[in-house]
Amino acid sequence: MTVWIGVDLHKTQFTVHARTESRAETLDQIIQYPTTEEGYGNFLKRIRNLRTRGYDVKIGVESTGNTRFFKSQVEKAGAKVTVINTLKFKVINESAKKTDKHDASTISEFLEKDMLPESHVCSQETENLRRLLKSRERLVRSIVGQKNEVHALLVSMGLSDELRSLQSKKGRQKVLDALLSRSDLELEAQSVKLMFQIIDQMAESVKVIEKRLAELTKDDEMVSRLMTIRGCGKITAWTIRAYTEDISRFASAKKYAAFCGLVPWVQDSNETVHHGKITKRGPQELRTAFVQLVLGIRRCKDTSSWRIMQRLDYMKRNKGSGKSIVAAARKMAEITWALLTERQDFDAKKMMGEYKPMNLVDQALAAIN
Repeated sequence: MTVWIGVDLHKTQFTVHARTESRAETLDQIIQYPTTEEGYGNFLKRIRNLRTRGYDVKIGVESTGNTRFFKSQVEKAGAKVTVINTLKFKVINESAKKTDKHDASTISEFLEKDMLPESHVCSQETENLRRLLKSRERLVRSIVGQKNEVHALLVSMGLSDELRSLQSKKGRQKVLDALLSRSDLELEAQSVKLMFQIIDQMAESVKVIEKRLAELTKDDEMVSRLMTIRGCGKITAWTIRAYTEDISRFASAKKYAAFCGLVPWVQDSNETVHHGKITKRGPQELRTAFVQLVLGIRRCKDTSSWRIMQRLDYMKRNKGSGKSIVAAARKMAEITWALLTERQDFDAKKMMGEYKPMNLVDQALAAIN
């Protein structure tokens, strides 16, 4: 016998609906538990009792902020947990009756029919990498914001200003000395000095985070393989590693590119086919990482002869810079999938060759074949 339990999980409580194969059982009921030690304890006790009576316990729960903790707790009691992919499960969000009890009942119903789209839950190590990367990103954005404030202040005072003048400590000190040398700009100099101190503190914090990321990925095979790609830096490699985790989850390069959100929308009805913009589904950080990877490759002097770069230049003339870079990012995502799947280092020789764009006739023949 199997018990299917739908859980509507919130920050302060979770609502549970259980159903069995035999409707004669009294398990088809709805109970609410607080998300406290006592609440979890009572729910786990109920699961253990069901297991003792010979039931297989299957639980469905939506992906929320505390789903990882909930999943780890109930799995200790012997239950199998399915984390729902909310992007593919619109039944609850679009329901006319939106209550916790109804949502829990809907989840248990679809769980019984094995119709819940499952979402991947990353490991704790990967979650730590993502947190560190997000913290670093916020700090970098704050540093840029502080520098922009200083740039705006210098412009408002009619002083000469260059974008690179604040990139180094030496450059910032030069700007500060210029302000301090003028008695009429004493207050402005003090404000800029405080801003520079904040920038230095945040820059040190960024270095600490990067050092910790390097330690966590020191022996990581995926990061080492990604670093063999010409133009791939540490931040890009860490980001791809953190948001990909297990490449074997993706059956093909196209599915991995779709996970990155780098494939176009397709609407195919009757004899009409429409292709739209990229879906942008999946982690935004992963899409950004592949765009940064393309830009890194482009900055290298010896990559202009690569087919992917020739294709980028060709598309840029016809489609514009943005679309061409995104298209190249999709190709790099597919190449990355092949490298990680086959466990091979990047070989620049395979990227060499002349790119020959297909005309309309060739495209039609390729589509038929």
